[in-house]
Amino acid sequence: MSVVPAQVLPDGARTVPEAVPAAAPLAPAARLWPSLVAVYRAQLSRARVARIPLLFVATFQSVGITVMMRGVVDNGFEARSVVAGSAVLVVAYVALNLLAQYFGQLRAGGGLDHYATLPVPPAAVVLGAAAAYASFTVPGTLVTAVFGCALFGLPLSNLWVLLAVVPLAGAALSGLGAALGLLAPRPELATLLGQLGMSAALLLGVLPADRMPEIIRLARDLLPSTYGVEAYARTFGEHPDWAVVLADLGVCAGVGVVSLAVAAWAYRRAAVR
Repeated sequence: MSVVPAQVLPDGARTVPEAVPAAAPLAPAARLWPSLVAVYRAQLSRARVARIPLLFVATFQSVGITVMMRGVVDNGFEARSVVAGSAVLVVAYVALNLLAQYFGQLRAGGGLDHYATLPVPPAAVVLGAAAAYASFTVPGTLVTAVFGCALFGLPLSNLWVLLAVVPLAGAALSGLGAALGLLAPRPELATLLGQLGMSAALLLGVLPADRMPEIIRLARDLLPSTYGVEAYARTFGEHPDWAVVLADLGVCAGVGVVSLAVAAWAYRRAAVR
């Protein structure tokens, strides 16, 4: 048998190369809002089992602090800080403490690998979980505020301000709590950091600012929930300065954007490890 080189074969006898199939187009990337809604519903369904204990513990703690402070402060300016701080403390307990524990356990248990395989943006995972946990704080915050106003004789006319304080302060604290849980090397450390953050929100948010040393006041200004407390406390006056209230809420919103961005970065960093 003789072998004929391919160069001497006629053009029609040459081997026709097989056509390379075109690569299939990738599916479009998931948009932020639909992904956020999907994660929010999943997290809300997951946390619904622990809803009643969660609401009871957070609300009972804040109401108990309000009762305890009733014997310390009078029905004056200090009472406004106590009531506003106790109401926002419900948000801090859930958004800062529990969210830090959740993301710490999620990272340690390999749960981030599951989210990493989903076609959802990292911001949707952080925002969805934060919004689901913050949703449970609304009833407890309202109950604490109503009880505190009745206990100290404060007006209820501007209770609607909490509808802005809760999501803005919750966003700032949720981003901080998620970042602590994702950056902590161990879940125990994430729990410790969440507890310390909630203790800071308790001491710096509930206690009247004029009774604190100057260095503690500076630390109080660094806490995101402080501006939510100040915004709500200012509404108890006869003629609230709404421009200052809006400025405080604007600070909460700005800190919330930054803290959630840091949490999204921490999620991407933890997911690729």
